[in-house]
Amino acid sequence: MKLRTMRDIDVRGRRVFVRVDFNVPVDSGGNITDDTRIRAAVPTINYLVQKGARVILASHFGRPKGKPLAEFRLGKVGERLSEILGRSVKKMDDCIGDAVKNEIAEMKEGDIVLLENVRFHAGEEKNDEGFAKELASLADIYVNDAFGAAHRAHASTAGIAGYLPAVAGFLMEREVEALSSVVETPERPFVAVLGGAKVSDKIGVLENLAGKADVLVLGGGMANTFLRAHGYEMGKSLVEEDRLDEARRVMDKASSRGVSVLLPVDLVIAERVEEGAPKKVVEVPVRGQPRFRRAGWPWT
Repeated sequence: MKLRTMRDIDVRGRRVFVRVDFNVPVDSGGNITDDTRIRAAVPTINYLVQKGARVILASHFGRPKGKPLAEFRLGKVGERLSEILGRSVKKMDDCIGDAVKNEIAEMKEGDIVLLENVRFHAGEEKNDEGFAKELASLADIYVNDAFGAAHRAHASTAGIAGYLPAVAGFLMEREVEALSSVVETPERPFVAVLGGAKVSDKIGVLENLAGKADVLVLGGGMANTFLRAHGYEMGKSLVEEDRLDEARRVMDKASSRGVSVLLPVDLVIAERVEEGAPKKVVEVPVRGQPRFRRAGWPWT
């Protein structure tokens, strides 16, 4: 799959809105525990700076659900990015509004600003047209380098692209090329490992892979929905009850094509989700589904 990238446009002196994925893991004190996602955006940022663009970075962080919550501010992300780049990154207090526009108007070639969490506005996850237009008004060019969030039709990942010339960043280009080669001409055996919280975010990918992979290994919260579809009681764990039929459809498609779907063999259970709560590991009773093994190669 050939993407139009930053190499295909002239960015010098232009305001370039770059959607990155800085949704990094943090500890209880809000300190970044893994900056991999920040570092993954550095090649794109450096390229734009070297080409004389005025770089406007935007990201989501956590699930503030349309409210400006202190624990989801991007201040520490901006500090870490400055350390990695070895140059100043101006952190804004919002992602739209007059103060943001005024700051961007003063930017020089090679300057970088980091907008505040786009999810502080309800219009982001709703892909609100008005919010998308406000984001677009900040820039001349849109670059999507947020591969981990590109499957969501939000204002900063989809809506804004309708109002600006849009191209892919280097991370997006690399990930799409890698995924295309795996899906179109995979080496065998082809094992796909998927996790995350929700089946609903990945149902299209799951159905596609169920017809192409040799083995699907499912973990994370989404595995709960598949276990529930098998008939297991999952207590208060995250389960998408409205996606059980889709989970069964994926498993039926996989089975009809000889694709193994592997689910966890044991689970950690607790009375409540908090540090120090009593917990134990319980086995998932065998009901005929392929399962992870405890050691060695993960399938039989």
